[in-house]
Amino acid sequence: MGRLTDLPNIGPVLAGNLERIGVTEPDQLRAIGAEEAFLRIRAQVDPTACLHQLEALAGAVEGIRKSLLPPERKAELKSWYQKL
Repeated sequence: MGRLTDLPNIGPVLAGNLERIGVTEPDQLRAIGAEEAFLRIRAQVDPTACLHQLEALAGAVEGIRKSLLPPERKAELKSWYQKL
C-alpha cells in the first residue's frame, strides 16, 4: 500500500492526476505501468501531458528518480511518446 506521493517523482499534482484516472495506490500504478497511466492521464485529465510526465511515471514505477532512468529506457520512452 502506501501513498502515491511516497513514490519518487510523484508530487501532489501528478498524484492528483493519477487519482482522477482511478489510480490511488502505488501498486496500481506498477500494475498498469507508466505508458498506460500516461495514456489515461492524457485522455481523461491533461491532454497536454508531456514527455517529462511520462519519464516521471516510469521512474516512479521503477522506484527511482527520473534522472536515474537508464539511457535506453529514456530513449524507449521518447520514441514511444513521439509516436502518439
